[in-house]
Amino acid sequence: MQSSSPALLRLPSVCSMVGLSKSQIYRLIRAGEFPAAIQLGTNSVAWPAERVHAWIADKVSASAR
Repeated sequence: MQSSSPALLRLPSVCSMVGLSKSQIYRLIRAGEFPAAIQLGTNSVAWPAERVHAWIADKVSASAR
């Protein structure tokens, strides 16, 4: 069994993956429509890759309906 640690994505990677701007991502977070970042340090945050991938999969699934 292979165990890998969860990947963390910084904001530029998240923006690139989902095709949204920084301000739109934070707007969606405030609206509860995008996964919130986790605090890494005083001035740094990141998103767990699995949550971002799940959000993308939900959007693709919803568009197929």
